[in-house]
Amino acid sequence: MSILITNIKKLVQVEEEHRPWVAGESMAHLPSIENAFLFMEGETIVDFGPMERCTYEAETIIDASGKLVFPSYCDSHTHLVYAGSREIEYIDKIKGLSYEEIAKRGGGILNSAKLLHETSEDELYQQSMKRIDEIVRMGTGAVEIKSGYGLTVEDELKMLRVIKRIKETAPLTVVATFLGAHAVPAEYKTRQSEFVDVVIHEMLPLVAAEELADYIDVFCDKGFFTVEETERILLAGMKHGLRAKIHANELDYSGGIQAGVKYQALSVDHLEFTGDAEIEALLNSDTMPTLLPGAAFFLGMIDPPARKMIDSGLPLALASDFNPGSAPSGNMSLICSFGCIKLRLLPEEVFNAVTKNTAYAMGLSETHGSIAKGKIANVFITKEIPGYEFIPYSFGSNLIENVILKGKVIA
Repeated sequence: MSILITNIKKLVQVEEEHRPWVAGESMAHLPSIENAFLFMEGETIVDFGPMERCTYEAETIIDASGKLVFPSYCDSHTHLVYAGSREIEYIDKIKGLSYEEIAKRGGGILNSAKLLHETSEDELYQQSMKRIDEIVRMGTGAVEIKSGYGLTVEDELKMLRVIKRIKETAPLTVVATFLGAHAVPAEYKTRQSEFVDVVIHEMLPLVAAEELADYIDVFCDKGFFTVEETERILLAGMKHGLRAKIHANELDYSGGIQAGVKYQALSVDHLEFTGDAEIEALLNSDTMPTLLPGAAFFLGMIDPPARKMIDSGLPLALASDFNPGSAPSGNMSLICSFGCIKLRLLPEEVFNAVTKNTAYAMGLSETHGSIAKGKIANVFITKEIPGYEFIPYSFGSNLIENVILKGKVIA
C-alpha cells in the first residue's frame, strides 16, 4: 500500500543524514520543511520534500493543508502492563503521605504486584491493549514496556509473556525490558540479597531462555537496590545478552547514574537528583539521560536540572513513565508541555527529546524517531494549528487528527 500526504503546512523532524541522537545546543534545532509532501510505500518512508518536487501517485492521498506532520512519538519508559489502578493511593498523596511512606504500608509497587498476581494473563493482556490503543491515538508509535510488577518468577514471566503478545499483535513497535529488581517483596525485606539471587539465578535464565526481553533494568535508588546489587544484576544480564537501562536518582543521589555509565546502559531514567559528578559521567558516555516529568509532577517531587544538563552539552530524552502509581498517563503531548512548563525547555528541544532521543533510548534510532528515507512509516498528522509550538502550549488538548503506523492509517 502507498500513502501520499500533500500540502503539509510543516513537515517536522526531517533528516537527510542519520544522527543517533541530538545533544547540547543542537537540541534547539528542529529541521522542518514548509509546504511539503511525504510519500510512504509498504512500511517505509520513501521520499519527502517541498510540494513543487512532488510527482508521486498513491493508493491513498491525504491533503494536510494547514496541518503539521511529525514522526510518531517514541515513549522509551513505561510500565503500562499492570492490573487495576491505584487511585486510593492518589488520595493518600493528597493527604500528605510520601511515595516512600505509601510503599512502607504495602502500597506502591507491592500493591500492583498483588493485583497482578490475582489477574489472569488474558485479562492482563486485555487491560493493557486498551492502554496501547489510547497511546497510539495520542501519537505514540514505539513504546518500551517494563516488567516489575510480578516480583515472583511466575508473575514476572506472566508480565513478559503479555508484553511479547502485545509486541506480536499491536500496531506500534514494542520493546520489552525485564525489571525483576523493581522492588523487594515483603517476605524478603530482611533478606534483600537473597531476592537479588532469585532475580539473577531463577528469573533471568528463564527470561533469556524464552527470549522475553530486549533489555534489563534495576531500580537503583534510596530504599530500593544498592549500587553493588545493581551491578551484580546488570553483569548477569550482560552475560545473557541484555543491555542495561536503569531507574536512577529519583529519590536521592544513589550512584545509579555512574553505575549505568560503568555498565554502558542505553539509558538512565528519572534523574531528579543529578549534580556535576553525574553530568560529567554522562558526558563521557553513550548513555541517554531520560527524564520523566509526568512522574515528578504527579508525585510533587523536585524537577531534574534539565536546563543545566543541556547547557552542559548532554542529550536529553523525555518519556511518560506510564504506570498506575506515579504517572497514570501515556500522553506524550502532555509530556511535551511538562518539558516546556516545568523543565524550561524550548519546544524544539522537547520535540527532539520525544522523537530522536527516545528512539535512541530504545535502540531504535536507525528505524524510528525522524522523517527519513528508509525509516519506518510511523507519523501523525495534527489538526489545523499555527505551528509546532502550539502543541506544548495547549497542554491537555488533543491536537492529533490522523495516525499512520508501519504505513497503515490507524486512526
